[in-house]
Amino acid sequence: MGKLTTHVLDTMHGCPAAGMQLALWRLDADAPQRLKVATLNADGRADAPLLEGDALQPGRYRLVFDVVGYFRARGVALPDPAFLEQVPLDFGIADALAHYHVPLLCSPWAYSTYRGS
Repeated sequence: MGKLTTHVLDTMHGCPAAGMQLALWRLDADAPQRLKVATLNADGRADAPLLEGDALQPGRYRLVFDVVGYFRARGVALPDPAFLEQVPLDFGIADALAHYHVPLLCSPWAYSTYRGS
């Protein structure tokens, strides 16, 4: 059974991004559809897969991470406007039976991602 998961690490503080909010979107030919909103737990993960089973379909998706909200909540002094605010990651799911893990490593000034396991 396939699933979509994520994990966010705060590289500024060297810890999981507990409390960061994110939204998952399905990008269709018509209009994007918001599928889920989640707040990351103490380990920087959603409490359950973002999609799994029949809900995980091949197609194009977007995860939007509220980086500025997270760092402001941690008391980080940021300029206005902040360099990074919402970080969108667009990705494709080709195999609905596979595990797609989309990690984010972030600071207020940089981010990186990859397909994890």
